[in-house]
Amino acid sequence: MSLKIRLKPLEKMLIGNAVITNGDRTTEFFIENKVPILREKELMKEDAASTPGRRIYFLVQLMYVDEENFETYHNQFWEIVRQVILAAPSTTPIITDICHEIMNRRYYQALKEARHLVDYEQELVDSATVPEAEASAMA
Repeated sequence: MSLKIRLKPLEKMLIGNAVITNGDRTTEFFIENKVPILREKELMKEDAASTPGRRIYFLVQLMYVDEENFETYHNQFWEIVRQVILAAPSTTPIITDICHEIMNRRYYQALKEARHLVDYEQELVDSATVPEAEASAMA
């Protein structure tokens, strides 16, 4: 069964190790074999991996697209996972889901779970940040 892809004008996509950029019109094509595929909106550049949750997402992405260096990324992943769970134990269920997908070699699904971690991490930061007006009122 093939995977149908529709790219918007000028949209980029990673297919295997190749980055492709669509032309000026919407394009539709089919992927006939199993290969790592990420749309531009799903790709995270290394400089955007600026928090522990984002770093986990980035490492899962690398495990997915760069099988040759899987072991290196996997080791880095576990080190950060240990740190995150120690610092924020409430992340354990999400991280467990990520790990489950990795253990079953479902890296794209692991990326989806890692996106939940990034969102949850942002929620934690937002809830810990006291708005300036509230801080002034407390003083």
